[in-house]
Amino acid sequence: MESKKAVPNLTSKLRADIVETPAVIRDASGINLFGKRIKSIIYTMDVAVIANCNADAVLAVYPWTPNTKILQAISTVSNVPILAGIGGGLTKGLRSATIGFFAEENGAQAVVLNAPTPLETVISVGKVVDVPIIYTVVNKSINIKDRIDAGVKAFNVAGGKETAELVRWLREELAEIAPNFPIIASGGKSDEQIKKTIAAGANAITFTAYGVTEATFQKKMEKYRHEH
Repeated sequence: MESKKAVPNLTSKLRADIVETPAVIRDASGINLFGKRIKSIIYTMDVAVIANCNADAVLAVYPWTPNTKILQAISTVSNVPILAGIGGGLTKGLRSATIGFFAEENGAQAVVLNAPTPLETVISVGKVVDVPIIYTVVNKSINIKDRIDAGVKAFNVAGGKETAELVRWLREELAEIAPNFPIIASGGKSDEQIKKTIAAGANAITFTAYGVTEATFQKKMEKYRHEH
């Protein structure tokens, strides 16, 4: 079997601390989003991390009502496609559609709806945005075909410890409907979990960047303290 070719690395002294996504994510097939292949997706709202990471895309979702100013801030610093959260739970209907329209206008290349989003909201969003609608799946209680018929173009699986199993179930459900339907999934905290999720059928993996800014700054400050 032909071995993989070595990839030369170009960087600089000032950008040596770039946040790197786990290398194992490269084993995923990826999803083509407007001609760009997406494999690794960093899940963070930290603009400093977004500006200093090697992920293929950014998953910009958070537990508060979607705010257009927050999206504007992310779009200012991001060098990669943004998958923007537009609600779907407490924020739904016309408001989600309006935020979706704003997200697209500000450069988002996909919009993400939360797990409890009703079909009516999916349809409303589909009427005003041209970018793909991604629907978040957290358990096996949803009707997959209904979501696809309403306009969902990809699923984002966030099942905690059960993510790999949920991806496997989803892939089985899609086998007769749309076997090549795009699935994004959270990778967990280890390479082993990421491998299991990819093997279950995920095309792209989200990588959580909790505390990266603080940890990197702490490391640098410790280094500075010992320099003379």
